[in-house]
Amino acid sequence: MEFLSDRPAAVGRQPPTEVDYISGLSDDLLLQILACLRCARAAARTSLLSRRWRGLWRLLPDLSFRGIFAPGALETALAQVASTELGLLDINDTFDHIDHWYSTAAVAPLLRAAARLAPVVLRVAICGDLREHDVPLEVPIFHRAKSIEFSVRGIYLTPAPGGEFHMLERLSVESCRLDIGLLVSQCPCLRVLELKDFLVPDPDSDIVIVHSTTIEELVVSPRGHIRGVDIVAPALNKFTMDTRMYLMHFNVSFLAPMVKDLSWHCRSSFRNIGISEEWRLRELYLWIEDKVCGLNLTIETRDDFITHLEQDLMQLIAQLPNFSFLKLSLETQGHVFGGMLLNLLGNCAAIQRLKLAIDSETANNACPPNCPCDQPQGWGNQSIPLMALEEVEIRNFKGNGHEVDFMKLVFRCAPLMKRMSVILTPEALSNIEERKEIWDIFEENPSVECCLYRSRRKY
Repeated sequence: MEFLSDRPAAVGRQPPTEVDYISGLSDDLLLQILACLRCARAAARTSLLSRRWRGLWRLLPDLSFRGIFAPGALETALAQVASTELGLLDINDTFDHIDHWYSTAAVAPLLRAAARLAPVVLRVAICGDLREHDVPLEVPIFHRAKSIEFSVRGIYLTPAPGGEFHMLERLSVESCRLDIGLLVSQCPCLRVLELKDFLVPDPDSDIVIVHSTTIEELVVSPRGHIRGVDIVAPALNKFTMDTRMYLMHFNVSFLAPMVKDLSWHCRSSFRNIGISEEWRLRELYLWIEDKVCGLNLTIETRDDFITHLEQDLMQLIAQLPNFSFLKLSLETQGHVFGGMLLNLLGNCAAIQRLKLAIDSETANNACPPNCPCDQPQGWGNQSIPLMALEEVEIRNFKGNGHEVDFMKLVFRCAPLMKRMSVILTPEALSNIEERKEIWDIFEENPSVECCLYRSRRKY
């Protein structure tokens, strides 16, 4: 990169005939004008206006370099900076380039040059294709940095041994490989940690581990599948995670007693977690909002392309924080789900609200005789303690015999229930006998406020 401030004046250029009032201003005022440009290159080009502007960009307290990631160019520019205590250093080369390749060897001297300037806020974003993915990049210590954002696709970050980012409060890392536990251990004052689209160095031990006594806000969104999470953060208030489960067992260890805002979306790509061989977990969403903890599960029937069961869903739920709201989305393909829900709800005895959404496109489907889905035998006559359950909503209720049996089971197992809402499918609406059977069940439970709906309209 060549800064125009270092070029000689053009031959034959005539001096301005009018008085240059701006160039007569003090350095402080000129620096304020240059700061408004928000670009080091544009600030350097002002030297074409007058010799008075030449070199002033080097004194700016905040510097932004955009779209100029060429070998040696940025290091040369950073070496010209007069200040060694910048407020902001922003290096951004995320513009689209054709065949834009870079290497760890090119990024390393750039970071060393940036560390010399000791910025309070550091942002580095480089887009392109990395030539080597296994060469570690040692990140120098930025001793004044309070906020660091680092996004260099595919690069393998390793902190400098023995050092600490002792003032760092906010760290955002995207599209990199890194040892999270080691990095966090070198940030004793870290309050906000964002990890997006990242990979762990060892794919055989891909467990996200974050142990910190200071972190208050944590965002975790790894690239690919992981085997589990291990979070110990006593000061954590807000936690957001988006993950995909690995083929083997998925383990959860979560110790954050102060968390108030939680959002964890987890997808089971291999459908290897479930309740028996017949029912598999597709998605799990755990959340906390307004002091209410809820769990949303999407469960579907097993098909021929799904792997064998590797982990019982009950084991996974037992590792989660206590929740009072359970939302179930079932893709039944016409199979009987009552026995499966009996097993599931037996492990969720503390829930206060239950929402059940049954798939609406399988009204004419039916499972074959002796199908394993209708297990255990006589499930409709069994009981489980749901002493805290107060509100139930069932959507796309078709009125089939096994659905009616499940509704009776809920009434029987939740003696303190206050409200039952049932939303019928169009097929159930047209069947007078099924509607009458539902009303009869409602009348048998006069202490419960029962509502029957067709779509969103009360029936």
